[in-house]
Amino acid sequence: MTFDRSIKIAPSILSADFANFGKEIEAIEAQGCDWVHVDVMDGHFVPNLTFGPLLCDAIRKHIKTVMDVHLMIAPVDTYIEAYAAAGADVITAHIEASPHAHRTMQAIRASGCKAGIALNPATPAEAVEYLLDMVDLICVMAVNPGFGGQKFIRSQVEKTKKLRQMIGDRPINIEIDGGVTPETAPLVTDAGADILVAGSAVFKGGSVDKPEVYGENIRAIRSAIGC
Repeated sequence: MTFDRSIKIAPSILSADFANFGKEIEAIEAQGCDWVHVDVMDGHFVPNLTFGPLLCDAIRKHIKTVMDVHLMIAPVDTYIEAYAAAGADVITAHIEASPHAHRTMQAIRASGCKAGIALNPATPAEAVEYLLDMVDLICVMAVNPGFGGQKFIRSQVEKTKKLRQMIGDRPINIEIDGGVTPETAPLVTDAGADILVAGSAVFKGGSVDKPEVYGENIRAIRSAIGC
């Protein structure tokens, strides 16, 4: 993966049809998404249970863009190698889930993946100050993790601005996860975000039989941010 700050749309397959993951992924990529976001939840760190490494391995062959794996699990270090082996390009762990976040970022990079650190809404931007030379991506949770379709938490716009200033000229992407719509996307991109995770906003109204709706939804987000 080559670093760039162009704005990317990363649909979360948490909002896809679970019985048709392969076709759903092929549909969103054909309709113009940039990354495919995989929300991994353990029913412990967050109140939901989703995808294991075997599912990631199964869908990898359908992904032609970037497989962006977001680990909302604790402990996290134990599973890094498994998700890397399953084909992740980016692995993001939560700073709240790892008592040794620096070691976690080292482990992700050692696995051959880009390293991401995620911040829950109540976690300040300053929490990652001493990790900025260890990460490739910072994920700002604009909802409390665990479920799709939640309302955007506006305080995260200011956090995004702080992170953008802290990053300076380092090659680090800022990802926004949660509540991204054509209405909220301009707020976070103006603040400095360049990767937008959108679940409901991309998949609503569409299906593998109506993939053009996914394209309309993706273009609506792009149009709102002028790209």
